[in-house]
Amino acid sequence: MTEETLLEVRGLRKYFPVKKGVLQRTVAEVKAVDGVDLSVDAGETVGLVGESGCGKTTTGRAILRLTEPTAGEIRFRRDGEMADVAAASPERLKLLRRDMQIIFQDPYSSLNPRMTVAEIVAEPLKIQGLMTRKEREAKAAELLAAVGLSKDHARRYPHEFSGGQRQRIGIARALSLNPKLIICDEPVSALDVSIQAQVINLLQDLQERFGLTYLFIAHDLSVVKHISNRVAVMYLGKIVELAPTRALFESPKHPYTEALMSAVPVADPDFKLERIPLEGDVPSPVNTPPGCHFHPRCRYAVEACRTLAPEYRAIGPGHFVRCHRADELSLRGLKSS
Repeated sequence: MTEETLLEVRGLRKYFPVKKGVLQRTVAEVKAVDGVDLSVDAGETVGLVGESGCGKTTTGRAILRLTEPTAGEIRFRRDGEMADVAAASPERLKLLRRDMQIIFQDPYSSLNPRMTVAEIVAEPLKIQGLMTRKEREAKAAELLAAVGLSKDHARRYPHEFSGGQRQRIGIARALSLNPKLIICDEPVSALDVSIQAQVINLLQDLQERFGLTYLFIAHDLSVVKHISNRVAVMYLGKIVELAPTRALFESPKHPYTEALMSAVPVADPDFKLERIPLEGDVPSPVNTPPGCHFHPRCRYAVEACRTLAPEYRAIGPGHFVRCHRADELSLRGLKSS
């Protein structure tokens, strides 16, 4: 941890109980997030990628305590000190959430259809007891302008807008309390490709204008490569690789990262990359494989991978990996664009 660290997560776990029988006894646990270590510095964008169901969204929600974590430390810098989010009282958590906001994935279900756009954008201010009604209305109009909407939109309802416009409303709402950290939970995955580019460019402009920090959750590596300073790759509830964006894309050290890279389209007819298919499905988080969780789908697996859990270790400047063979394998990445 440094003085620039805004968010520090250590050993984060979120297990969901599996209940059966008339008495609804817990017979197993779904290990959605299983020991995540992650830090985010002020002003940077950290991408969090992986297949659907690997625990990305649950990680983001657990950091904000929208879902209560099972275990782990969550520390957030506020007023020059690292506040303990995981142990914060409801009153303290309410204050912390002025600096920690989220943009949800679905721009349709995340907006209240009974509220006008102005009411939606100003709602965080109302909940926090900030500003008068007229001041909140003026702030909402200002934020709508910042995300590319006009003040005429303020009196309309969500059903009158397209998906891209609705996501802009969600972004404006996330900005209303002047947060330091915004968790972007796949904010463009539900949008058309042309609209995705507009929203990504908007997020980058807003980051520069307001000094924002992003934890950007996505499954599209092309988007993550474009917006992120560092990228964390998640598999079955664990981060298996973390590195600066260029280092990760040019020289991945985990076989799972290599397989994800091979599926990224490259706009260069002279650049050929062999597709590495991942055989089988992601193992059940209820019954995770012994040893390395990825070994049933890994073409480089040896006996140690099947029996011993790999250590999460540094192999280069800012480059961490969870793989027994990271030092000996020569994996293929993508050239920089």
